[in-house]
Amino acid sequence: MAVTFRQLTYFKALAEQQNFGRAAETVHVSQPALSAQIRELELTLGAPLIERQPRRALLTPFGRRMLVHAEAILSGVAQMEEEARWREGLAGRLSLGIIPTVAPYILPGALAALRARDLSLDVQVSEGKTHRLLGELASGRIDAALMALPAEGKGLVAAPLFEDRFLLAGTAARLASLGERTEALRPTEIEPGQLLLLEDGHCLTDQALEVCGRGRGHAQINMGASSLSTLSRLVAAGFGLTLLPEIALSVERMAAPGLAVMRFATPEPARQIGLVRRAGSRDDGWFETLAGVLAEAGDGIVQGCRAEVPVVAGV
Repeated sequence: MAVTFRQLTYFKALAEQQNFGRAAETVHVSQPALSAQIRELELTLGAPLIERQPRRALLTPFGRRMLVHAEAILSGVAQMEEEARWREGLAGRLSLGIIPTVAPYILPGALAALRARDLSLDVQVSEGKTHRLLGELASGRIDAALMALPAEGKGLVAAPLFEDRFLLAGTAARLASLGERTEALRPTEIEPGQLLLLEDGHCLTDQALEVCGRGRGHAQINMGASSLSTLSRLVAAGFGLTLLPEIALSVERMAAPGLAVMRFATPEPARQIGLVRRAGSRDDGWFETLAGVLAEAGDGIVQGCRAEVPVVAGV
C-alpha cells in the first residue's frame, strides 16, 4: 500500500497538536477517520509513528525522522500548487487574511477594485488576530496577510502600504473637558482611568498601550471591548476615551453619531499597515499588484479622514 498525501497531512497535524481530537479538528475530519489513516501509514512504513498516551500523542523516534520527510513532501506540493496558481500574476484564487481592526473598513473598496481588475478572481477572506494570521500564513492556508507592521516571524516579506494615525475619541463633552491641553495633547497625558481598549489579543491594544506609555498590567485601563464597533459605541455613550485609527472613523462615526474625535499634536501616533507573504512563495507580480490595490484603497480612506479632521500643528 502506498503512502498518501492525506496520510502525511494528518500525520503532520497530529505531530503539531499532540492530540488525536485536536488534530482531527484541524484537518476537518472525524477522530476515527484520522486515527485510521495514521494506523494505515504506520502499517505501510512498518513501524509505529505515534506513542499513544491517555491524553497525548507523542512522536516515536522513528516518527520524528519520518516527520522531516513528510514536511518536505507537503511543502513541495504546496509550492507546486502555488506556482500553478500564480503563473499569470494576480489571477485564479487568492486567500487573504486581514486583522479585524482593518477588515471592515478597507474590504468594500479593496474587493471592488480587485473585481474590477478581474471578475474571475476568486478572493477568499479570513479575518483574524495577528497571531492567528501569522500561523495560517506559515502553514500555507492563506497567501498573504494585511496587518500592522512589523510582522514578527522568520521567512516573511512585508510591503508597507499606508500610515494609519490614531485619533482620540469620546463624547464632545469629554473631549472639551480636557481644556486648553487639547492643542498640545500627547497620548501619554491621557488618564488611565478614562482609557478603554480592545480585549487582550488585538495588536491594536498593544499599540495603544505603547503610545500611551502604559503597561499591559495597568489596573485602571479597561480592556474588554471585543471590536472597534463596540468600543466606539461605548465611548460615544460617555464611558471613556479611546484611540481610534483613522481608517475606522467614517464607518464608526456613522454608526455612533455621538462619537467625537480630535487629533493629537504632531508628531501624531500611528501604526503602519502592510501586506505580508512568505518569503518562499513564488511572486511573479501578484504580490506587488495586490499591495498596490490595497495601498490605494487604504490611503484613500485615511486621506478622507485627514480632510475631515485636519492635522493639528505641533507646539
